[in-house]
Amino acid sequence: MKEKQKKTLAKGWRSKLQEIIFEADTPAGKWFDVLLIFSIAVSVIVVMLDSVSNVKQNHGDFLFAMEWFFTILFTIEYILRLVSVGKPLYYARSFFGIVDLLAILPTYLSFLFPGSHYLIVIRVLRVLRIFRVLKLVQYISEARLLMQAFRASRRKITIFLFAVLTLVIIMGSLMYIIEGEKHGFTSIPRSIYWAVVTLTTVGYGDISPKTGAGQALAAIIMILGYSIIAVPTGIVTVEMAKVKEPKITTQACPRCSAEGHDSDAKFCKYCGARL
Repeated sequence: MKEKQKKTLAKGWRSKLQEIIFEADTPAGKWFDVLLIFSIAVSVIVVMLDSVSNVKQNHGDFLFAMEWFFTILFTIEYILRLVSVGKPLYYARSFFGIVDLLAILPTYLSFLFPGSHYLIVIRVLRVLRIFRVLKLVQYISEARLLMQAFRASRRKITIFLFAVLTLVIIMGSLMYIIEGEKHGFTSIPRSIYWAVVTLTTVGYGDISPKTGAGQALAAIIMILGYSIIAVPTGIVTVEMAKVKEPKITTQACPRCSAEGHDSDAKFCKYCGARL
């Protein structure tokens, strides 16, 4: 009997924790999300300030302490997320589970490699901490609509990019023939690089045509660039107009932590557990 009561209490405690961490319908859940978003934003600012030499020189100890504070905070959050769900491995392998792990792993790894010959590795690991900003995505409901629009338009965009690739290969090859090596177009790949820079209206200026024919071709590519840039934007915009925002709740599955369920859903659409 006591064993059964313990299991009931443990289940109730995990259910309450899961409700606070994964859902935002309750006041406690809303406060948890607000505090977590604030912590993520501040931790990213700390990482960026750590890369500024003057700030690091004057406030290095404070930034170091703040970094470890947020690392420990996010570690506790990650452990609580694993504890509160019915299938911890399912959450750990999910996109946001991996993001949560990447938010804390670099700091611990940099602590394990204090040697001077590992300085480059430590710098890379420190930069990786900036990916904590990805943790904010799960709190933006409109991100789901944008992802749906991208998925719906991926085939059209792929064909468009293939057409652009074909165009720059042709234009680059023509420019190589027209200008030649004496004007800086030393090879077809380098000429294609120039065509990409010109078509995207970036215009670095490191290579430029000198002959009249080459300048005429460059003018055509520039004009094409203005019309081509708008194409993928239009494709995604049309798909976004088609996507209807579903009536979903912030309720998360107690077993797999998946979200995005319909307001009248009784079972999880991913694992079948009762909501």
